[in-house]
Amino acid sequence: MKTIANALVALVIVAHLGFLVLEMFFWDHPVGREMFDMTAAESAASAVLAMNQGLYNGFLAAGLAWGLWSGRVDVKVFFLACVMVAGVFGAVTAKYTIVLVQALPALLALTFVLLQARSDARR
Repeated sequence: MKTIANALVALVIVAHLGFLVLEMFFWDHPVGREMFDMTAAESAASAVLAMNQGLYNGFLAAGLAWGLWSGRVDVKVFFLACVMVAGVFGAVTAKYTIVLVQALPALLALTFVLLQARSDARR
């Protein structure tokens, strides 16, 4: 159980590092424009905001990495919950597929982290 929980947390970390790279470095680039269906003018106008958003995704990844490294369930739960809220908000306000790419993996990771914590508490 612990291996699955940690692997899922690591997957969420990698995804958020990918979001950081996309939003901070490739937003105003053909890759970012295609991914988010934007014109060059739209991506240029929103590039600074996207960089800020990318930085926040980096902080989420850093928090999850801290939880993974320290083994602290409370840290993992907090940051996974933050990722889920961000994913749902993004799906409602920006693009519905964000819930699948961001919130769903966080929910799966959170479920296994909590199952692992419950299993550990029984021992």
